[in-house]
Amino acid sequence: MENTALLIVDVQNALVDEKPFNIDRILFNIKELSDACRVNGIEVIYIQHDGEKEDYLEPLSHGWDIHNSIYPEQGEKIIRKTHNSAFKNTELEEYLARKNIETLILVGMQTEYCIDTTCRVAFEKGYNLIMPEETNTTFDNGDLSGSEIYTYHNFRIFKDRFAEVKSLDDIIARIEK
Repeated sequence: MENTALLIVDVQNALVDEKPFNIDRILFNIKELSDACRVNGIEVIYIQHDGEKEDYLEPLSHGWDIHNSIYPEQGEKIIRKTHNSAFKNTELEEYLARKNIETLILVGMQTEYCIDTTCRVAFEKGYNLIMPEETNTTFDNGDLSGSEIYTYHNFRIFKDRFAEVKSLDDIIARIEK
């Protein structure tokens, strides 16, 4: 998969510690995917949300740090953001252009916020998007469960409109070709 990068969005301690829907499976799958990408020459890029002072995602706090189960390896790119979009007021678009990235494998948190916004903005900017199943998650919101939000967004919004949504095994098999 030439000209492809894996984008891991907001998998940070404070969010993981709150136990969103299916989090153990999501972390396992992101780890498996990131390992496959590294072995096969696909760059892994991390997006890290900066919260406000005294917020649970306050920069340099424990909650802000990327979760240790999928922590970046030495030299991997980390791009910090303050908005739902990984593109807004960040260096992401310029970085991807320098690297000639045309396809993004998008994973992380939260499905209906930063994943949704980043997906739509990336689509509008002309990127091909791949979203492996069970690699993004969110929380119950009082109206819908995290499971319902995940299912609705991935299979009614993202799939065949903005992104290719396929099983993790299918995506890893393509990466390993």
